Amino acid sequence: MTRDAGHSKTNNSEPEVSGGDVDDDSDLPVVDEDTILTGAAADAVDLEEQLKSLPRIVRMALLINRRGADIHDRLISDIVTLSPGLRETAAFAEEGSTEAALTLAKTLDRLAVADDVPELRHIADCLRLISLPLQQDLHASEDYRRVTRTLLAALAQLPEDIDLRLGAEIETFIIGWSMLPALRHRLPRYRRPYQAAAAEASALGELTAVRRMQAAEDAIRTAVEAHVGRKADEGEAGDKITERVVEPPGPGEHQRIVATLSQTEMKNKRLKELLPPIAHVVNKAIPLVTPPPLAEVRNALLFEFPHAQNVIDTILGDLVGRSTIFLRPTLILGKCGGGKTLLARRIAESLRIFCWRTDCARADSAFAGTDRRWNSAEPCHPFLAIARANHANPLVLLDEIDKAGGGVSAYAVTASGHSEPVPSLWHCLLGMLEGESSQRYLDPLLQNFVDLSQICYLATANDVAGLPLPLLDRLRVVEMPLPSSHHLDALLPAVLADLARDRGLDARWVTPLDRDERGAIASAWHGGSVRRLRQLVEVIMRDRDANAPRN
Repeated sequence: MTRDAGHSKTNNSEPEVSGGDVDDDSDLPVVDEDTILTGAAADAVDLEEQLKSLPRIVRMALLINRRGADIHDRLISDIVTLSPGLRETAAFAEEGSTEAALTLAKTLDRLAVADDVPELRHIADCLRLISLPLQQDLHASEDYRRVTRTLLAALAQLPEDIDLRLGAEIETFIIGWSMLPALRHRLPRYRRPYQAAAAEASALGELTAVRRMQAAEDAIRTAVEAHVGRKADEGEAGDKITERVVEPPGPGEHQRIVATLSQTEMKNKRLKELLPPIAHVVNKAIPLVTPPPLAEVRNALLFEFPHAQNVIDTILGDLVGRSTIFLRPTLILGKCGGGKTLLARRIAESLRIFCWRTDCARADSAFAGTDRRWNSAEPCHPFLAIARANHANPLVLLDEIDKAGGGVSAYAVTASGHSEPVPSLWHCLLGMLEGESSQRYLDPLLQNFVDLSQICYLATANDVAGLPLPLLDRLRVVEMPLPSSHHLDALLPAVLADLARDRGLDARWVTPLDRDERGAIASAWHGGSVRRLRQLVEVIMRDRDANAPRN
């Protein structure tokens, strides 16, 4: 790759042309001015003050980790400022490919020496960081080893007084990047083989830090308990000290304390009988799940639900720019058989959050929890979902919410034998779906406030005509159409894979439908219910089994 004429010496007696000034500007490659302005503006306003003193490659790692916008444009703007007129810069700005990025990085390395501009070498390392793919032979890549050395050197130079959370975020990314060649097999599903390696660094770094985090939490817990014990022994207002003994959050910022109980409350005899199933999420910092790469989640969902693009894009749009998973309360509206419930469950699986399904046709006010004085005492179901998931942002699926009854739905028998009326599921949901009240929801078993504000709610319904207006006002309604016959070829692979999972088989071992089998299904299914399509494919599978050759 040759450098532009404006950066080389001429062979005649004319003086060397400096900067980007050449005789014929028309020969210079052009980088879109909007790209340069976007990158410069993003750098000017987006970085926090405390980040500006960090090495460039560390700032770039943080932008990747936080899914910052215009990362490519920022680098292009810096390159054009330091070394204008490079054809490789224009190629990278136009293509954005790995090959173009690595070619530009090599050119910048050469210019850093030739022009004595060390900053170009730093930018070259940033180009490698954002562009290297997650490939099998990553460990053999000199580009990867070079970025690793640069990151580790930057980690060693972090200031001692750096904010602990910021330092932990940087360390998690760099350690994860360093471990990618050895532990890439531990990354979650739905990973394309040639996606950017940097996108997975923090996910892997968190996996390698679990025991360190637990050890830190244990040390904090031991210190708190020892302090409380000393104060109690000294007789210094023990009630004030022990009134709220809560485990402080461990390293990292993605945690939430959902429920707190004082030592006095924990000693309640009735509560002690009921607390064991949920004790592990009381007075403790519960993690919040962070979103995986949204493009991969979207592709995986569209593979199975090609007719639901609007629903998928609307729901996943809530996660753009967020560091943790949170979905607005949403009602998926559509006719029977369209796959609404399955889509909601697959969304939870793709985002790697726990799904708590409630059949609203059979549910009642027990969803809101029952008082500890009742024989059937239990916490509210969203809190039970948190206890089951062991993270603070599970998904609660309200299946067929239009089938839940209105008004008073049941009578509860107290421990003293009296019957008391309780409200319906619809009434119970009002406080949980409201952002302000969900942060301080009064749980009837704990008889204390719990924080349900990070829970994701997805509901399904065939009709909204019977739903009360206060409930509809709290739900975003998205219509999900039934698939048409044009979606048949897109639906069949997903239906086969789902049937294979139900049989406990690897989907790769299931032979795709041949021409005759596909024709038979097409003649019987002209669009509509996915449930009906699945039944037809099951018939084909049973016919295969019945006619398979036997040894």
